[in-house]
Amino acid sequence: MNDGSPARILLADDHALVRRGVRLILDNEPDLTVVAEASDGAEAVAQARAETPDLAILDIAMPRLTGLQAARELSRQMPDLRILILTMYDNEQYFFEALKAGASGYVLKSVADRDLVEACRAAVRGEPFLYPGAVNALIRNYLERVADGEDPSGRAITDREEEVLKLVAEGHSSKEIADLLVISVKTVERHRSNLLQKLGLRDRLELTRYAIRAGLIEP
Repeated sequence: MNDGSPARILLADDHALVRRGVRLILDNEPDLTVVAEASDGAEAVAQARAETPDLAILDIAMPRLTGLQAARELSRQMPDLRILILTMYDNEQYFFEALKAGASGYVLKSVADRDLVEACRAAVRGEPFLYPGAVNALIRNYLERVADGEDPSGRAITDREEEVLKLVAEGHSSKEIADLLVISVKTVERHRSNLLQKLGLRDRLELTRYAIRAGLIEP
């Protein structure tokens, strides 16, 4: 798409009338073009493999494979493909399932004429697109998880491990870290071992690089 050519789109919906309407909206834009259509999820997967589009727009409720099942399959087979879910369901459950399936956007059919083009452009740029109700759902979900005591950031490491990581990266010995955090040297070594395993790192140097990337210490 960097060469100025329009983004190539696969459109999947089991209603020909919907596909025709959506195609009219998209083909009217100079930077978007529909190169393939599918009437069910399985056909969408096959068409995506044949046409290698930049973006797949999938309805949720389709025969053979649903849009969510197709999205999961396409995310596995074609990780560079952008995926948008176009649906009539203003449903939090479907919305979160769509994000888990690899979709970068969720657009309601009722406002497709207003939101779809913007959503396509955002997806092509690698940015998420969420309709206002979805943003509210995300914020509500986040606040509920905080209230339940969860760590909604999905961080791989605990607060204590982060403290140990910072001190290791700053060059402190296990004994110094134990004294600073008022824990045993054995506990420090266990945290260090857990950090290496969780983060897939090998040694202090790699831990230090990770700590710099994570903003825990200055380079």
